[in-house]
Amino acid sequence: MTSLATSSLVPKPSLRRRAERGLFGLVTGLEWLGAIILAVLFAVVMAAVLRRYVFGGGFVWSDELAIWLNVALVAVGAPLAATSALAMRLDVIVRLLPAGAQRLASVFADAVAVHGSLVLAFGGASVVALVGGSSTVLGLPESLRFAAFALGGGLTVIVVLWRAALDSSWPAALASLLLGIGLYLAAQSVTGFFVETPSLVAASLAGLGLILGAPLPYALLAGVSLSGAFGGLLPEPAIVQNTVSGVSKFLLLAIPFFLLAGELLTAGGLAERLVRFAASLVGHWRAGLAQTTLMSSVLFSGASGSSVANAAFGAKVMAPALIARGYPPAHAAAIVAGVSMLDNIIPPSIAFLILATATNLSVGSLLVGGFVAGGVLALALAIGIHLSVREVVDAAPKASGQERAKSFIGALPAIGLGVVVVVGIRFGVVTVTEASALAVAYALVACLALRSLNIGTVFGALRKSATEAAAVGMLIGASAPFAFLLAVDRVSDQMAGLVTALGGGPYAVMLLANLVLLVAGLFLDIGAAILLLAPLLLPVAISAGLDPIQFGVILVVNLMIHGLTPPLGILVYVVSGITRVPAGAVFRAVLPLLATLLVALAVLCLGAAAWPSLPPSFKELF
Repeated sequence: MTSLATSSLVPKPSLRRRAERGLFGLVTGLEWLGAIILAVLFAVVMAAVLRRYVFGGGFVWSDELAIWLNVALVAVGAPLAATSALAMRLDVIVRLLPAGAQRLASVFADAVAVHGSLVLAFGGASVVALVGGSSTVLGLPESLRFAAFALGGGLTVIVVLWRAALDSSWPAALASLLLGIGLYLAAQSVTGFFVETPSLVAASLAGLGLILGAPLPYALLAGVSLSGAFGGLLPEPAIVQNTVSGVSKFLLLAIPFFLLAGELLTAGGLAERLVRFAASLVGHWRAGLAQTTLMSSVLFSGASGSSVANAAFGAKVMAPALIARGYPPAHAAAIVAGVSMLDNIIPPSIAFLILATATNLSVGSLLVGGFVAGGVLALALAIGIHLSVREVVDAAPKASGQERAKSFIGALPAIGLGVVVVVGIRFGVVTVTEASALAVAYALVACLALRSLNIGTVFGALRKSATEAAAVGMLIGASAPFAFLLAVDRVSDQMAGLVTALGGGPYAVMLLANLVLLVAGLFLDIGAAILLLAPLLLPVAISAGLDPIQFGVILVVNLMIHGLTPPLGILVYVVSGITRVPAGAVFRAVLPLLATLLVALAVLCLGAAAWPSLPPSFKELF
């Protein structure tokens, strides 16, 4: 009786609280579904690897099934790629507006996301109705891949509007829906205004959506869709076909696996062992803890491949230690953000995987180039730290040989992962995707052997990795139709003509390319910039006599530096969000490191531009 009376006094959850719980349940369910797909994907690839290298055979169906599972992973994560922290929204400009204008911009941004989602939903449904036949290997209907994206697009509309209603209001969500539908219908109409380069219209409209704060993948889809009203050659079903084709590549499976391997190392405590080993090597130097942070990043790069993951780890582990030693909070955050850019340079690098996907360059050769560039950049950062840290004296006693040996042995499991991956890829023992799956298996076995993982942390790593991989995959897929428009409009030929007007030599090409990348990197995520610009700039570089591998490495280095520059500066925002240090203060504090990185970039560019004119006997030494 008492319990009934007491329960009757408990207020019922409000409508808002129910809505929050409902959205949380939907998002969590999608994350878990993504984790399950990623686990099955890993099992399929590892089974094929074991079959091929242990039993001397292979499964006919494994590669195609793995690709289909990756498509499903991206489709499931599509709603998360529109609303989570990985939505790649450029909201810096919107934040400068008055409150009323910010609310209006938010409505337009969500409308752009709704438009892009409707393209996936209805375009996917159209392809399902048009495509027939079955997979020759799996025997499954080909339409399933497009149906997954149609479902993902529909769920994205729901999640975007649900989130908008909670963050703003239901009338604002309704306004976004109606405006998104209006944009979608406008894209299906014929305006009569045909332009010579529809890709320019797509870029302008996508850029406008990005400035308003729309998620980048959906801004790209909306821009390509709206270009159809001005003579664009991609109808809605073709946009979805290009999107699905963009993520249906076996090489891209390495991205979720490398992300998962890095998460397992961090969750299992092996990353902290790398820190202890780094401290034994450089902790006694001037600015010893800052140099330890740099050395830790260099070592962690060989196991992660994700600068964002390293930035998050450094912000949680290294930044508090730096602050405790007397470093100003903004300076500590800047050091962590600055050194994190190395993870996408030193192999294995997810950025190089994306570059290889966009240009068909050799992954193994890019990894070798990444080692060279990573060494130059690490040296530049070490000099920058040495010159900029003057008010803090934190050098530790020099570690003895025995202490270094002990810390090295403790760090061997994590160091060994990078060696296994890079050596296996470079010498052709395994493919990139197989190496990434072996990296996950290695990390699992190492952490379980050390009893530093449990089932809960493994599933947590799966959830996080699946969400991040889906966001990257969604960006790759959305960039594919945009890249198709650029190719149809022969933008690369126009760029080559501009270079010819400037002289056409390797130095002119290198200068122009870096100027383009420096501007584009201010507003584009590194993945999108690689996917859109690399196919345009690489042919021009090759025609000027530049080595394509060297040029590709410089392209990635240039764009990674933009992880530290406003307004996008993703590495700064990751560290700022975790450490609670204002992003503006971090941007100011990172300037000395940014200056040394730009000097290092100039050295790499001069070397690459001079390479074609060097004697063949000298080149053979390398």
